[in-house]
Amino acid sequence: MRARPAYNLLTLLLAALLAVGATPVARSDALDGVLEVRSAYVNIDQGVFQLFARVQYPVNDDIRAALKDGLKLTFELDMVVSHERRFWMDADVFNYTLKRELTYHAVSDRYITRELDPRSPNPQHNYATLEEALEALGTVDAMPILVSSQLAENREYRVSLRAGVRRGQLPDTLRVLLFWTDDWHRESEWFSWSLQR
Repeated sequence: MRARPAYNLLTLLLAALLAVGATPVARSDALDGVLEVRSAYVNIDQGVFQLFARVQYPVNDDIRAALKDGLKLTFELDMVVSHERRFWMDADVFNYTLKRELTYHAVSDRYITRELDPRSPNPQHNYATLEEALEALGTVDAMPILVSSQLAENREYRVSLRAGVRRGQLPDTLRVLLFWTDDWHRESEWFSWSLQR
């Protein structure tokens, strides 16, 4: 007879766990908002193909709070120039990922952007607002990507861009709290066009 109350208690606990687990939790993605390559084109200057692009990155209170808590965000722009082939897969002529990082500096109350490419002439900038920092991160002006000698005259080429945001390196205090989540990674659709020469 004594086993019966324990059995009832176990059944009650199991039912409670199932009820809590089955309840949908209303939660939003940390990177909610618009993430897309808005516009892009290539200009030719003295035989050098230069990329111009505008990317819109998401901005919301979760991002703002996470940056103020010490999270680093990495912003990536994947660039591919490929030779279009009719009966086979396209061949990449140029493949590069531009990486930039965004952090918040609490003492100065500024958002810091940093180029992760060591060849960059201006590796670090700071901005008063998150919106200004994201606009700067989403701007690519006159970035050299190819020289005309890399392209054959009688071939068709396609330029493709894709933007992405991911969580950067975490401080030790946040690493313990956020080790299981993948809410901090998102990519846009590919933005492609035929290269005009």
